[in-house]
Amino acid sequence: MTGPSGAPETTFQERSAQLRVAQLPLAHVSIELGHLYMEDYAGGIDQLRRHFREVQPWVAAAHDRIAGVLGPGKSPRISTCFLVDDYFTEFSSPDVVIAQLVEAAGDNGLTIDYVAREAGCAEAGDVRPAELVLDRLVADPQPGTDGVWPPPQDSGWLTNGDRPPGSSTQPAMSRRLGWQPPTENAKNRHSIFLAVEIFSEEPGGRQWSCPYLASVWQLLRLGMLRYEGRPVAPPQPVGDRLPSSWAEMPAILRLNPKAQPFSAYRTLSMLARRFQNIEAAVGVVLSQVNVDEEVQLQISKRAAGESFALPGDLVQRISYVFDGDATRML
Repeated sequence: MTGPSGAPETTFQERSAQLRVAQLPLAHVSIELGHLYMEDYAGGIDQLRRHFREVQPWVAAAHDRIAGVLGPGKSPRISTCFLVDDYFTEFSSPDVVIAQLVEAAGDNGLTIDYVAREAGCAEAGDVRPAELVLDRLVADPQPGTDGVWPPPQDSGWLTNGDRPPGSSTQPAMSRRLGWQPPTENAKNRHSIFLAVEIFSEEPGGRQWSCPYLASVWQLLRLGMLRYEGRPVAPPQPVGDRLPSSWAEMPAILRLNPKAQPFSAYRTLSMLARRFQNIEAAVGVVLSQVNVDEEVQLQISKRAAGESFALPGDLVQRISYVFDGDATRML
């Protein structure tokens, strides 16, 4: 900006007027005890007990591993969470579903600290987490090219490479060059090409895909999202009763008043093998999210201050246990 004489003007701003990026309390690890769909609850509490019985040994092993990483004299901060899918289909009510989850987990020696709604990854109060992440997507075109597809904000798609099957940059009447294979950007000798639909335009409006909402869920658990400097979807205490409707329930509900923080340096998810493709897609999405630099710096400094190893790559902070599908066993 210049003044009347053409000389540059100097703008002064109070330090207090600058946007401050809030810090979050952080656990060492956030353990997701499960993510089930409507049909998984059809067998009632016995079906849920089977799920938690399968999960329990892995949770115990995770506690031992983190304690070993931290070393003698340091207590691991570990929180647990559970994600309920109410985005694609609303079913039952949270007071019924959560009560069954808590009882089934408790019967297997597990405590659920936090329960979250998948719909909360799309809309949480006055904030739309999915839209926040969409604005931070930076597509990863193949080296040396401009990429084949339009930006993900327009197309609703992300890939980990270039030239998906059936696509072509050649004019319709040009000489055909033959089939061109898709290629992965960071391939190890051979390509594993993935294309992820992150949203579709439906008559009722934009619908986010399951892999995309799962990506938002991971970012929330890693403490990476801010809106105007403040935390997105902070956990709310359960109060004296469970919500009777999904609309009444906050995005993340804290069930255990003594729980360690919801967000953590690292995440571990206990999932059935049928989720493996979804979580591979989550890796594609998260590898192309431009996280707020100040948030990244805050968390990296705090991890270093605790001598807790933290990879710079977000995807490397996420771990999984893919096991059998206990909820569908006869």
